[in-house]
Amino acid sequence: MLIKLTVSNFKSFEKETSFTMISSNKIQGSKGHKVELMTSTNILKYAAIYGANASGKSNLVEGFRFIQYCLKNTVPVEAIELFCKNSKNNINIPSTFEIQFSIDKKIYAYGFSVLMKKREIESEWLYQLHQNGSAYPIFEWEKGAKPVINNKLGIIGTDAAKVQTYIDDFDENSSFLFLSIMNKGKKYTSNSKLIVFKNVYNYLIKQIIVCTPKTSITNFERYYDEISLNKIAELIKSFDTGISNITIEDTTIDEISKEVPQPILDDVLEEIKKEIEHTSNKRIRFSIRNEFSFYNLEYVNGQELRITTLKIKHGKSFYDFKYKEESDGTRRLFDFLDMLLTNLSGRVYVIDEMERSLHPKLTKHFIELFNEIHKNDDVQLIITTHESSIMDQDLFRRDEIWFVERDANNVSNLYSLDRFKERYDKKLSKSYLEGRYGAIPVFSTFSFKEE
Repeated sequence: MLIKLTVSNFKSFEKETSFTMISSNKIQGSKGHKVELMTSTNILKYAAIYGANASGKSNLVEGFRFIQYCLKNTVPVEAIELFCKNSKNNINIPSTFEIQFSIDKKIYAYGFSVLMKKREIESEWLYQLHQNGSAYPIFEWEKGAKPVINNKLGIIGTDAAKVQTYIDDFDENSSFLFLSIMNKGKKYTSNSKLIVFKNVYNYLIKQIIVCTPKTSITNFERYYDEISLNKIAELIKSFDTGISNITIEDTTIDEISKEVPQPILDDVLEEIKKEIEHTSNKRIRFSIRNEFSFYNLEYVNGQELRITTLKIKHGKSFYDFKYKEESDGTRRLFDFLDMLLTNLSGRVYVIDEMERSLHPKLTKHFIELFNEIHKNDDVQLIITTHESSIMDQDLFRRDEIWFVERDANNVSNLYSLDRFKERYDKKLSKSYLEGRYGAIPVFSTFSFKEE
């Protein structure tokens, strides 16, 4: 589970800023909103982050995306512009990222620092943290030196030889992360002492799911057969979208080419061709999804390529509807349905601007459904939002509500509602809009002058 994210000198965050999911000991209600990690330490399952436009909410979400991108690739080209530009000296100061999380009741802290203007990693570290406050280093390295792996890990035999080779290859490599090198193309047995590198990497890449207003969270496997589509239809009907049924319908390449750019379609078809030629898979599936289109391509050994799309029924309507004919809000719901249908322990969903195109009551209904479906699961939901109507103590604990506000120097500051002494029956949304907690737009006067 996610415990904490800390960033510094990144976009609008200048000083070290931490977002934490550790629960407050002062709040006793909503016990189903927390999971016990260790004695006297509980981790929250939900968080809602509020703030005015351009306050820095999305920049916090970008912190997760930046960590993942660097791990999967290298420091991105655009990083040269991602340091905090509020101070002249920040261009020469490394930006830092650290994320704390738990895997199988063990707590880890992984982080790195990078000099954005040169796209160079300055340092990287991985620690295991203990309840008594001590930290056990798994590996550390700084630019100009080789990575150092703790001898107490007990790496011996062929594993020791492998590690030495990886370290030698990594020497003075300042553009890639060592944790990436220890995973790309590497295989470890379950009893290997090196498995910790795989477990940490997989958690950061696969368990933290980030969704921006332009991306979706969709398990395309659910859209190939009628049984799973029936479940999706039943679920989406509860949101009063007018949809009564969802099926799949055969279509053609010509139809796809009308809505999908030809280069993208060519790439998908070429990829399918390679899969057919170089693998023994009897079934190959690809999906093409954009804002208005939803197509599935399926090849079963020896048969022609089958192409399907969604066919949507509304009540007693005589004609069916295409996916692109649905409203922005309904298509946004399709982006999120997998969060309600999937139960993977430890998964963290980070959703930026969750309420985009959704009615306030629909947003609230989704969160309530998520709470109910995952009430016994170690699944976390973190959202950024402007929707004040869901700032409700029946929905979120006070320590689950956060605010981001820019100060006079245009620097983002992050703080929790828990620092305010509020009654349990307080109407939070009213107090927020009245400015009690800050993090709202402050308008200046403006008038047209006559010539």
